[in-house]
Amino acid sequence: MSAPGFWDNPDSAKETVAELKRLKAVIEPVDAAAARLEELETIAELLRESDDEEVRVELLKGTADLTRKMEGIELLNLLSGENDGRNCYFNIQAGTGGADACDWAQMLLRMYLRYFEKNEYEVEELSMRDGEEAGIQSCSLLVKAPYAYGRLSAETGVHRLVRISPFSAQGKRETSFASVDVQPEIDDIEIEVDWDKDVREDTYRAGGKGGQHVNKTASAVRLTHLPTGLVAQCQGERSQHKNRASARKMLMSRLYLLEQSKRDAELAKIYGEKGQIGWGNAIRSYFLHPEQRVKDARTGVTVGDTQSVLDGDIDVFIDAYLRKRAASRAV
Repeated sequence: MSAPGFWDNPDSAKETVAELKRLKAVIEPVDAAAARLEELETIAELLRESDDEEVRVELLKGTADLTRKMEGIELLNLLSGENDGRNCYFNIQAGTGGADACDWAQMLLRMYLRYFEKNEYEVEELSMRDGEEAGIQSCSLLVKAPYAYGRLSAETGVHRLVRISPFSAQGKRETSFASVDVQPEIDDIEIEVDWDKDVREDTYRAGGKGGQHVNKTASAVRLTHLPTGLVAQCQGERSQHKNRASARKMLMSRLYLLEQSKRDAELAKIYGEKGQIGWGNAIRSYFLHPEQRVKDARTGVTVGDTQSVLDGDIDVFIDAYLRKRAASRAV
């Protein structure tokens, strides 16, 4: 990177920087664990010489910290899939439940944005469609971070919310649904697409609720792959050309996963049997009434602090799913 002319080719330079981040994501945790182990060996030696209670407490705390570091390294080892290290497209879609579902989709968006912020993920909004009464109908994000796809693929599926509806005059308990769909960002896909015959392009004005957010030109782009019905849309840029390029990349990633799903039973289940965004298909349920808990149907992990989960503390669910998935593949 320090070589003369490194930044003359920005695209190539960005690829190198991204590769550096992926390597650091593996090497730095190992280095940190090794350094912590060396510190603990020194503390253990002091304890053998002095048998001091404060030193004993420091050793116990340090051991717990090292254990957490080692668990993180173990999880990285589980992310060894072909696309796990890539950036990803992250999509949320409101399902059954009307205004409550749209509001729930927006709550999910907030939860994930908090998670991305805590983990220092870079996020780019590609499209956002507002609900008629509240919340959002759908959104698409590009999430950039080492192993973004590997970790966030654990969130693919239907998410269920049970609460007292703020949109019900009778104060009734309502159940709402929204789905999360994740695809890796792949630049080197070898899939033939006849963009003239097989893809319908629709353009429309981007923007939402007025004011400076309204785009007065038809810069937003929606692409529909006619043979499969797959759709990709982008409105994050003011340039129609840039939106079209982003939508094409997203569509190619979805076509790639569709082709891969024909050979991969797990992806085939996700994409072929995901079913309606409603009853019977939830991977995780968020109960806000009458009890307060969040339960993952795949792993059985339950958390009682619903607010912390909705504020982005979802690592416990992701980690448990990754471990279970790795165990099932090993059988």
